Amino acid sequence: MEECKVCNLYNLEETIAKELLEKVTYPWEALVQIEDYIIKLGNTLDPEKYEKKGENIWIAKSAKVMPTAYIQGPAIIGENAEIRHCAFIRGKAIIGNGAVVGNSTELKNVILFNKVQVPHYNYVGDSILGHKAHMGAGSITSNVKSDKKLIIIKNGENKIETGIKKIGAMLGDEVEVGCGSVLNPGTIVGKNTNIYPLSSVRGVIPPKSIYKNKNEIVQKY
Repeated sequence: MEECKVCNLYNLEETIAKELLEKVTYPWEALVQIEDYIIKLGNTLDPEKYEKKGENIWIAKSAKVMPTAYIQGPAIIGENAEIRHCAFIRGKAIIGNGAVVGNSTELKNVILFNKVQVPHYNYVGDSILGHKAHMGAGSITSNVKSDKKLIIIKNGENKIETGIKKIGAMLGDEVEVGCGSVLNPGTIVGKNTNIYPLSSVRGVIPPKSIYKNKNEIVQKY
């Protein structure tokens, strides 16, 4: 499942989590390490650029954080990031440089690469979003199966048993997710792919494609 590997989904130069992701083959393998990584990395950040606030929360001095936002540690909020009104960051979150976390958006156990946008009523949990990935208004990651079984990544007849109960979505660089879409547990979306609004997406979606529905996925030209 080459298309699911970190090296084929992400430009690691666009995240402060580069060292963490370099150590794993598949991105979901990093989810259980995010908390410890933040605490270790946070204590090494330049105090000229980052300010420690609360327990294990590091916020870049250039970031814009609305006073109504809630931030629970451990968390790192990068330079020039924007945390808008009533954002709910539940901890274990790395928010990249220039990223936008919008009104009433909820994050938990995530890595957002630089310039990711989750700007309007999004839920992103147990997920990794690549450079410039964008989730349209109301789109969410579903991170637990209804039967609560361990998540299996599926691509046609190919399967990877993760041994993990909670995995949201792994979005490659510059993925566009349309408004109101649901990314089901264990969804992998390749680089530069567009997801139509109101989609229910599952499995592995190839890079440079347009997802219209499960039976109509076309390549970009």
